[in-house]
Amino acid sequence: MLYTITAPWRHEEDIRKSRFLAQAAPIAHPEEALAWFALVGDASATHNCWAYRVGDAYRFNDDGEPGGTAGRPILQAIDGQGCDRVAVLVTRWYGGIKLGAGGLARAYGGSAAECLRLAPREPIVATGALHMHCDFAELALVSARIRESGGQIARETFDADGAELTVTAPLDRLDAIAARVVDISRGRIQPRRDPG
Repeated sequence: MLYTITAPWRHEEDIRKSRFLAQAAPIAHPEEALAWFALVGDASATHNCWAYRVGDAYRFNDDGEPGGTAGRPILQAIDGQGCDRVAVLVTRWYGGIKLGAGGLARAYGGSAAECLRLAPREPIVATGALHMHCDFAELALVSARIRESGGQIARETFDADGAELTVTAPLDRLDAIAARVVDISRGRIQPRRDPG
């Protein structure tokens, strides 16, 4: 099970006189992560190192720290916390004591992991869609039964004969919702699943 965080989160700590501020945010697309890094990074800081993961898409940046000591440990923290659709920026203000490559990796990765550990999170549930046409006479009942079964009506468009519904639900509920709609309509409504 993968998780995403439900709101932006911050965690700050001092490590051998350097200040590390880890910030995490939920994201839906890589472009959103890059825009967020530009927004929350501190130009006056020594380094703004970051990583994000959105499914198979990921990137990281060491921002001047020795290669592999900042961005990669942040990405490893994202993966280690079982997170997806998350961006993490760790800002460092140098305090005068060199940490060495191992110390930097532990500081960046540890700050990122603690930030994600403390952030409010929710499981990522795979969803799918059903499409169906419903007569006006059955619309209220069908809509109510879809909601009772764990589905949401994502789109509703009307024509002269009724409504075309797009229903979203967790993948493991789609077949049950479709069966219930077929049952209550006595087979007049035949939900179609999104291909793929």
